[in-house]
Amino acid sequence: MSQATFHSAASRRAFLRQASAFAGLGVAAPLGLNLAAMGSASAQTAGDYKAIVCLFMNGGNDGLNMVLPTDADSWAAYTATRNQAPDSIALLAPGAPPTASAAAGSPTRLGGVLPISPISSQGRSFALHPSMAAARDLFAAGRLAVLPNIGTLVKPTSKADLKLVSFPRPAALFSHNDQQSTWQALSPEGASLGWGGRIADMLLANNSQPIFSAVSAGGNAVFLTGRQVLPYQIGSRGAVRVGGSGSSLFGSTTATERLRNVMRGGRSTDLIGRDHAAVVARALSAESLIVPALPDIVPAPYGSGGLVAGAADPLLQYDNPLTGAKANNSLAQQLQVVARTIGARGSLGVGRQVFFVSVGGFDTHDDQNRAHADLMAKLSHALSYFDATLGAMGMRNQVTTFTASDFGRSFTSNGDGTDHGWGSHHLVMGGAVRGREFYGKFPQLGLKNAGNNQFDSSPNQLANGVLLPETSVEQLGATLGRWMGVSDGGLADIFPNLKNFDAGVRDLKFFG
Repeated sequence: MSQATFHSAASRRAFLRQASAFAGLGVAAPLGLNLAAMGSASAQTAGDYKAIVCLFMNGGNDGLNMVLPTDADSWAAYTATRNQAPDSIALLAPGAPPTASAAAGSPTRLGGVLPISPISSQGRSFALHPSMAAARDLFAAGRLAVLPNIGTLVKPTSKADLKLVSFPRPAALFSHNDQQSTWQALSPEGASLGWGGRIADMLLANNSQPIFSAVSAGGNAVFLTGRQVLPYQIGSRGAVRVGGSGSSLFGSTTATERLRNVMRGGRSTDLIGRDHAAVVARALSAESLIVPALPDIVPAPYGSGGLVAGAADPLLQYDNPLTGAKANNSLAQQLQVVARTIGARGSLGVGRQVFFVSVGGFDTHDDQNRAHADLMAKLSHALSYFDATLGAMGMRNQVTTFTASDFGRSFTSNGDGTDHGWGSHHLVMGGAVRGREFYGKFPQLGLKNAGNNQFDSSPNQLANGVLLPETSVEQLGATLGRWMGVSDGGLADIFPNLKNFDAGVRDLKFFG
């Protein structure tokens, strides 16, 4: 048998395994059992494991105060624009000491921004928010990278292009719901297929249990919905049990199982009744598989051992910059259950997975200093916890985590906060990531014109200093999809606007 014939036969066998796995769940295989998925199946015969984790910051993160240029010209523009009454949101320069007596969350209380040294400095200097010491250490260790000025785009766009009414641009810019959907599904609110779910579609051949291909610990997310793949939601402590948390009904496990059989079967002849029965059957099947498979929450590497678990575990608590005390980090809890699910990969029969976690509170129109300081501390701690846990599992190289958000914020201040923007800076973390680097050109920061909020001095800023993205979400998605094993044809199917970008920049090249 030739090598080509061998791979073709292996692909067909993997494709048939995928189809039979759907049948085993009692769910008819959807129309999307297609040639693109079969074409990717040949890459899934090696028995390896890879996962991507989308960490979504709901509300629109102020990336301009998360990753900052500190060279003289940039810093002058930054302080002049953000140092506005009554409550300046301009952070302090590197090296500025924190003042313990200052108001909680204020730049003076936090101290200076934290310098980082990317391998390619672009002739500038940079820093992270003062609450992000753990993320700074991950960057220095080479497992964290920055994606500057990324956002939703149809094609490369300049300020001159935007003056043309006919020039294509994302629909409903600055709208929370629409831009959350566009980040996750490449279309405004109402989209039904997310690019994370579509990636999972293409890679189902290596998953004997397709139900665990796309897992959310952060609630509903269109990001995880594919043509074949449906998201499986999981709680911070594990499976969300159907019909309550107990394992028996009136003390009888037999009664419980018989009740569940009734719930699975469904006697209704209408579509809604049948769909409900199918959903319940799917949930019960998944529960029966994942409950015994998940590693215990308490022992290392997921917990710190002893008698504590969940929110009480010191590993899941961060230093709250507003109180100076330890506090529960719900984002770290979500990443803990993601790590436990990855730890169960063998029992669950998965070789490729896509995860979603989320944290809210980023719509910082007011009181930004306090809110954003706390959010950046949570983000930094959660990333550090997840990195350490994956390291102890020996899985850093197999898992890549990236941040996402509705949009960025305005460069200008509204007095104590920021308004809706477009482009923003994001982070990507993992052992396979070529860290300590910026992937994309960092934007030039300018000054607003006298008397208005136009930023004519910068090619990268629109009214109110909003960033015009230079890198698209689809470039990010394609880079992650290619690393996961999706073929070029599959990527073109998932990311229809990718063809609008030059071939040399369709892959952001943050993998070694």
